[in-house]
Amino acid sequence: MNAHAPAHELRDWIASHLDPLEEHEAVDGVGRSDFDLNPEHWPAPSEPLTPASVLIGLVEREAGLSVILTRRADTLRRHTGQVALPGGRRDPGETPWRTALREAHEEIGLHPSFVSLAGLSTPYRTGTGYLITPVVGFVRPGFTLTPNPDEVADIFETPFGFLMDPSNYEQQERALPTGEVRRFYAMTHENQYIWGATAGMLRALYDRLYGAAVA
Repeated sequence: MNAHAPAHELRDWIASHLDPLEEHEAVDGVGRSDFDLNPEHWPAPSEPLTPASVLIGLVEREAGLSVILTRRADTLRRHTGQVALPGGRRDPGETPWRTALREAHEEIGLHPSFVSLAGLSTPYRTGTGYLITPVVGFVRPGFTLTPNPDEVADIFETPFGFLMDPSNYEQQERALPTGEVRRFYAMTHENQYIWGATAGMLRALYDRLYGAAVA
């Protein structure tokens, strides 16, 4: 299915490639990670990973699907100014999709009533010790977004077709303060630099939907 197809044509097809919400416990422990491009830096077992969720919000525009992204506030201690998907750590007893909806409401003012949940994408482990479950939902137009200034500096949408085009992904690298060199996925759309875990989770969604060949 072409990622540039009308939203109503993509809806059921995308949902059929995702894990059902009810199976989140079975898939929480497997998936992708920051270490996929850096296997030599895979950490030794240590503390348990912190569960978290993000919302991959697919907005159903007339021109096609687009994905809601944010730029993190410059005042945050971690990942300052980076492009991110709305989300955060999971509260005890909370399901991944409740976390994603709650965090999207708190961070950008997206009311859950506008979101139709489709399923779960591939879990993603970060180098900072989080295990993130990406929750995919279709977002009905008509919503109003308001960034939480403590967390979000900007909100924007990026075409789903651009994010689902593997030719837009580059493998880049940068040196850490320790001297280690880390590789990561990155892409730029309209001056927005999308990289690291966010690019990794979006690339994982592409791989889940399309694999090696586009149907």
